[in-house]
Amino acid sequence: MAILDTSIVIERFKSNEEIKENITVVTLIEFPRISGYKLFKGSVYFPTIDEYSLAFELQKKLYERGKPKAFSDLVIASISINRDEELITKDTDFRNIAEVSNLKLKVL
Repeated sequence: MAILDTSIVIERFKSNEEIKENITVVTLIEFPRISGYKLFKGSVYFPTIDEYSLAFELQKKLYERGKPKAFSDLVIASISINRDEELITKDTDFRNIAEVSNLKLKVL
């Protein structure tokens, strides 16, 4: 399965497309309209303590490279990594996270 980033969810919502993939609570908060979208068939993932810890470790590596990222991106990436799901996004910032981790990434 895959996890969709907010930009992809909004795009599919506007096109009235079915969403079978999963999302994170970050997308739920950034785009609350997804909660009532009848064509959303995926799950909403909430981060665990392990995923917050992984986000912290990723940020340390990114700081060493001079490329720190937003908290929300780190949490989304950590959830994707820990659950072994591909992250589908339009946000190229995730490429830097993929460079320091085993994030499965598809940038559209």
